[in-house]
Amino acid sequence: MVRPTSLTLRLTLLFSAVAAVVFLAFGWIIERSIEEHFATQDSQELKVVAKAVEQSLLMLQSDHEFAPASNEFARAKQRFDDILVGHHGALLLITNTRGQALYSSPGPDLSKILKSTAIHRSNDKFQQGTVQQWNDGKHSYRIFVQQVSGKNKALYTVVIAVDLDFHHHFLSHFRHTLWLMVACGIIIMGVMGWVVVRHGHRPLRNIVDQIRRISANELNTRLVPEAVPTELTELALSFNELLQRMEEAFNRLANFSADIAHELRTPVTNLMTQTQVALSQARDVDEYQEILYSNMEEYERMAQMIGDMLFLAKNDHAQYNLNAEAIDLKSEVHNLFDYYGAWAEECQVSLRQEGDAHVQGDGLMLRRALSNLLSNAIRHTPAHNSVTIKLSYIESRVLVTVENPGTLIPTEHLAKVFDRFYRTDPSRQRSGEGAGLGLAIVKSIVEAHSGTIVASSDEASTQFKISLPGFVIAQSYD
Repeated sequence: MVRPTSLTLRLTLLFSAVAAVVFLAFGWIIERSIEEHFATQDSQELKVVAKAVEQSLLMLQSDHEFAPASNEFARAKQRFDDILVGHHGALLLITNTRGQALYSSPGPDLSKILKSTAIHRSNDKFQQGTVQQWNDGKHSYRIFVQQVSGKNKALYTVVIAVDLDFHHHFLSHFRHTLWLMVACGIIIMGVMGWVVVRHGHRPLRNIVDQIRRISANELNTRLVPEAVPTELTELALSFNELLQRMEEAFNRLANFSADIAHELRTPVTNLMTQTQVALSQARDVDEYQEILYSNMEEYERMAQMIGDMLFLAKNDHAQYNLNAEAIDLKSEVHNLFDYYGAWAEECQVSLRQEGDAHVQGDGLMLRRALSNLLSNAIRHTPAHNSVTIKLSYIESRVLVTVENPGTLIPTEHLAKVFDRFYRTDPSRQRSGEGAGLGLAIVKSIVEAHSGTIVASSDEASTQFKISLPGFVIAQSYD
């Protein structure tokens, strides 16, 4: 399995990517803005020169008078030279209708532009009246071609060009500097992003350090939600809840281990004592049999305790498979009454059952739960009283109530009666009361059936109420 990339690296790369997009976008915008600025500046300059040339041509008498030997030619040439002064790198070519060059400024031969006869068509390579670019193979120019009418309907073709080499050189150097700065900026922002992310993760590292110092002896340690950034508040609260559950589970485990040791110590001590007494002197067969029978009771008690503990362990780890079947609770209660009838009669306790209900569940497990509740009720019911089991429906659920009169269970004990090895009277002898796992087993079985169990007690009686998913058996009539 490939290990995920660290959050620091992810955030740094994301930060660098965002910086790269922003810098590249701004760099492209700046470069385009400068190019547009140069293009606009050149266009304005070309049009200014074209306007001045047009006004000068309108001052000529005629195309025939505009001859190299004439004085007007000399004056016009001087005017054209003056027009180009102040326009750095501007070039000018003027031709008549016959294509003869009437004026040509020093520099490249602009007549190459006019050699294409397509200039007079709508799909010209160089359309008149528009600013375009031209390359003579060595240099690049921005040109403006225009036809001007002089006096006496004389027609002149004017070609104006400006050299773009300076612009290209400037843009090349600027572009190199710009993208170098962009690259350096991305690198710097990446490094700064890494530093910022590392600094931003400091509270998280502090939490990790606090967690690392927590041991089994310091499970009462808690993080302070108010001392961490808002984004980590939920993490701190969740971790505190986890510690709370771990502390409770650890305490239960510690108490459970102590209770196991205490519960097993009593029968083991009894077995050792009885064995030592038996070996202290020679005895007849009847005495040895009596000792063995006494030991058998202790073995049975230990076996029952171990079986109950294994049952709870399986339920805790969901290793007990439920054999779901339709169960008639009324019939199950009658069977339990038959089983406990003799003991209840001996204790002068009567058994009563009310109502009827059916559930879907594991018959053996539910029978064991009801058996534990019934035996517990008989044990704590005073003589000449009765234990009542009521069966009823509440909407789609079955309610089983086991009620018996007896000593009031204090409120502080009600919430713990389902804990393992818990007894409301710790000083009471274990013999005759089991190991204190009966109610814990009942709760485990009920929860395995998606049910709930609650205990209540007052001066009149003690009740255990079980709520289970149930269903009504439809009755058929002949």
